[in-house]
Amino acid sequence: MTAQNTHTIDSWNAQWLAPFKSLAIEAMRGADPGHGIDHVQRVVRNASEILRFEAADCRVVLPAAWLHDCVLVAKNSPTRSSASRLAADHAMQLLRGIAYPDAHFDAIHHAILSHSFSANVPCQSIEAMVVQDADRLEALGAIGIARCLMTTGHLQQNLYNIEEPFPATRTADDRQFAVDHFFCKLLRLPATMKTQSGSFIATARLKIMQDFLQSLSEEIGCEAALLEASLKKLQ
Repeated sequence: MTAQNTHTIDSWNAQWLAPFKSLAIEAMRGADPGHGIDHVQRVVRNASEILRFEAADCRVVLPAAWLHDCVLVAKNSPTRSSASRLAADHAMQLLRGIAYPDAHFDAIHHAILSHSFSANVPCQSIEAMVVQDADRLEALGAIGIARCLMTTGHLQQNLYNIEEPFPATRTADDRQFAVDHFFCKLLRLPATMKTQSGSFIATARLKIMQDFLQSLSEEIGCEAALLEASLKKLQ
């Protein structure tokens, strides 16, 4: 793949990086451990990397990446599926406050709205696809493992089911066990990537997570067949 948007991204950053970083820092005050300003910055980094290989408008993608979580809704909140809509609406107010060009508002609103896994809103633009992929990459690889454990620890969940550490014969329950979240969601994410470059990165990060589960299985003395059967259920 050949990079194509490098100059445009750098130009946008030169003008808008500081105000958007300030908006995001303020919006993320009080966020849970897995969704702080560091999370936002990594999503922006992922988006910037994907943008270099996809024909998407950085004037839409980068603001949406910075503001995609600008309204805080807890992971275990019954209104979690509304989080992206609330963030998209609030982002419009923030954009007006810094006099960002309103010609991009609708596209940014849609990109934020459709990025969420729980909202299940279809992406209708390449920009929305880039933002969604950038956010989902945050749930994969070393960072994905760390964020999963941070979030489940914050929610006081157990690491795994003592009787059956991997959900081979039982139904995975990520409301109780951190490891089950891998099987309910995380390991399924690479197949949902919308861009070629996002898919390429996701495949590499998936291997890191599979290696982690293999090591965990060995360290807790779990039969290899149990993990293998759990992974097969995803196919």
